[in-house]
Amino acid sequence: MSDDIDIAHPRDVFDFHGGQAVEEAFLGALERGRLHHAWLLCGPEGVGKATFAYRAARRLMGARPDPAYGLLGAAPEDFVSRQISARSHPDLMVLERVGEDGKPRKVIPVDDARRLPEFFSKAPAASPYRVAIIDAVDDMNTNAANALLKTLEEPPERGVLFLVSHSPGGLLPTIRSRCRRLRFEAWAEDDAADFLQQRLDVTTDDARRLAAIAHGAPGRALQLAGASAVEVDRLAAEILQRLPEVDPVPMLTVTDGFRGPEGAARFELLFERLAERVRERALASAEQGATPSDRWYQVWDRLIRIPREVEAVNLDRTDAFWTAMAELRAAARASF
Repeated sequence: MSDDIDIAHPRDVFDFHGGQAVEEAFLGALERGRLHHAWLLCGPEGVGKATFAYRAARRLMGARPDPAYGLLGAAPEDFVSRQISARSHPDLMVLERVGEDGKPRKVIPVDDARRLPEFFSKAPAASPYRVAIIDAVDDMNTNAANALLKTLEEPPERGVLFLVSHSPGGLLPTIRSRCRRLRFEAWAEDDAADFLQQRLDVTTDDARRLAAIAHGAPGRALQLAGASAVEVDRLAAEILQRLPEVDPVPMLTVTDGFRGPEGAARFELLFERLAERVRERALASAEQGATPSDRWYQVWDRLIRIPREVEAVNLDRTDAFWTAMAELRAAARASF
């Protein structure tokens, strides 16, 4: 499977599937004159929350509606649509982890959030509303979240904020309480698999596996396809199958793939798949009446935490991988 899958940014996506309920709720509020100033878009990563935010932004900013693209559909060739795609519309502000240099950052910094009050203090330059999209609000550090809260506490005149959140439970309660929430659901895995096959040259089995790994989130499944997730998942299965003995020679090739930004993503994905398979193993044992070893639950927790620790304090990924392998082997020996 190719690693060069072109995934459009949500600002350039005009189709929208599976979100009629949330669009009806938003349009209902707009048509009744009860448009909330802040919308918290909640749900798993990759289910269309950011795509919806840009669709709603186009509608609020006066893009010509196009029913062919759904309830909130806008004509791609409309001047407002083209300005938004070009990131040149004066009435739209977007806060995201990707910086102006195109490189991803660890968080959305406080300096970005501090631009919001000034942005909303001005009247719309060319539209009925000024709009800010934060994708994702989960990526804000504590100072940035507090700066955002100041904007939420003083609702802007003719201004609307869309906060994309994959984990709303981790947000400040004061942020959640000042927003109207829209919930986006994952798709049925068969529907997500069909979505992949319509867009990618992928086998039915691989499409179903990607949909399962993504838990029915179609956008996430596309990302996983580009990251060769099926291959990584098979590697995780092979490692666990061979425990407690693992040949170190092929593992050296694995660790060679941890270099650079792409290597970091592969490292995190491998740990994600190892953790999920360890979890499945422990739960399957429990369902069969066996008492799973506490050691496996401890390893599961470690597999989740190690990538966070590596990123937080810049640990060596290869060393972290071998540490995890040692813990997996010890857990396998303890279960015999």
